[in-house]
Amino acid sequence: MATTLPSVDVVTVGVGWTGGIVAAECSKAGLKVVGLERGQKRGTEDFLSIHDEYRYAIRYDLMQNLSKETVTFRNNRKMQALPMRQLGSFLLGEGLGGSGTHWNGMTFRFLPYDFQIKTMTDERYGANKLGPDYLLQDWALNYDQLEPYFDKFEKTLGISGDDKNPFAGKRSSAYPTPPMKMTPMLQQFEKATKNLKLSPYMVPSANISEVYKNPDGETINACQYCGFCERFGCEYGAKSSAEITVVPTALKTGNFDLRFNSNVVEILKQGNKATGVRYIDTVSGEEFIQPANIVVLTSYVFNNAKLLMVSNIGQPYDPTTGKGTLGRNYCYQILPGASGFFDEQYNTFMGAGSLGMSIDDFNGDNFDHSELDFIHGGNIALTQTGARPISSNPTPPDTPTWGPEFKKQSIHYYTRSFGIGAQGASMPHKENYLSLDSNYKDAYGLPLIQLTYNFTDQDRALHKFISARAADIMKEMGAKTIVPNAEITDYNIVPYQTTHNTGGTVMSSTPDKGVVNNYLQHWDVENLFAISAGSFAHNSGYNPTGTLGALAYRCAEGIVKYSKSGGSLV
Repeated sequence: MATTLPSVDVVTVGVGWTGGIVAAECSKAGLKVVGLERGQKRGTEDFLSIHDEYRYAIRYDLMQNLSKETVTFRNNRKMQALPMRQLGSFLLGEGLGGSGTHWNGMTFRFLPYDFQIKTMTDERYGANKLGPDYLLQDWALNYDQLEPYFDKFEKTLGISGDDKNPFAGKRSSAYPTPPMKMTPMLQQFEKATKNLKLSPYMVPSANISEVYKNPDGETINACQYCGFCERFGCEYGAKSSAEITVVPTALKTGNFDLRFNSNVVEILKQGNKATGVRYIDTVSGEEFIQPANIVVLTSYVFNNAKLLMVSNIGQPYDPTTGKGTLGRNYCYQILPGASGFFDEQYNTFMGAGSLGMSIDDFNGDNFDHSELDFIHGGNIALTQTGARPISSNPTPPDTPTWGPEFKKQSIHYYTRSFGIGAQGASMPHKENYLSLDSNYKDAYGLPLIQLTYNFTDQDRALHKFISARAADIMKEMGAKTIVPNAEITDYNIVPYQTTHNTGGTVMSSTPDKGVVNNYLQHWDVENLFAISAGSFAHNSGYNPTGTLGALAYRCAEGIVKYSKSGGSLV
């Protein structure tokens, strides 16, 4: 039998970036907040011996335990969905900080085009550019409305950047810290792109360039360029993450109760109001009910959608009829690009998760798509993230895959090769969605979330186009051998591609087009908020974290407003 605990003002489900921001802002406003994190406590002190590539980058020590909960996957509705037994295509975080602990740190703002993508695409190319199977829609707010929250998120993290991107939306203030170091590789990229009449700029980075104290008084240290960022926690406290920024801020107020090993299995409600959540202590097996005046879903894309589905909140999307919004508009990303092999050596083994230069000339609608059979594009970048030896064995195309010649070429090209990559935008399609699996359950008896997804013609055309542009840059950089990324066919859940999953709990201007409003308040349950990249109506040519952080501050503002007056916030 579940033990009912004393009621609080706010309960968050998950304590990563979104849960940490909500906890910090609400607790500073005097609200009593409980944060339920199903993973363990962890922080900088736990990462002092983090340079273990096999443990963290190969065996994924910081990631979700798939033996307890996973995702089932199929390409289409005719296939039998099967469980993802081993982490591959995307890496789901678990523990304090969530996926924000093992991220690379690239912190872009989505383009103004992204927020009004349907209106702006229709105006320029006509209403049938992609066809009726693509569920394109504007967001429920525009860039200018979100800009103050972008600014606040960047100042919390101390983002390092140079503000030289001519395609970016207007900023209310400069980046808090200067850009990261310009290495020889990046200098070469800058020169080549300028020769091609493109517009390079340093990637906005949460691996910050100098010691910084944020507005909440939290200190973030300077990056050491060790090359162990993605899939690792930072041993220097130099990669901005929730556990060194917003979580300490929340705890200092005395209004935040952080509980670990607490897996939420149900949102409780009466009528059109949530009353709290039911959760299980994953160590003792005890079951608890945490009543709250406001419930906030701050877990990953898949889990936010799953909790709403198993709690029977909202109408699940039906691809046959097109009715329902919960689970609709799932998007992934594509990774076009090109590899290059050089005669000269580079210190590729050093770097940082977001040390890089990029261009947006082929991102958003920054170029003419009139004669192209896709919309949007991707941020093209050369990043020096640190080539770790187990997973980095670059060899030219005709090299044998094993034996003496493979070893010789692998050693030779380890410091003489690198890739120019892009994050290709993904548009929502009627056949790509999330639902509950009817066959498989998690360790707590709940249905697994089911992912039905495949690349579309839009994805394939965009991938081919952007890979060719990356190859052009690589040629201008002087590579002696250039290998464009292979064209994509069907999506597979292995190998690793990107952890940039979006959609499923989309933000919308009206209830018939989404799950939450522009404060991330649920349309049907007014004291329930859901904030994750699931709120995105489509994916972009950037990492989602910068935009997600801005939305989290917007959501936190809405929660504080709701705590005072109640009712719908829009």
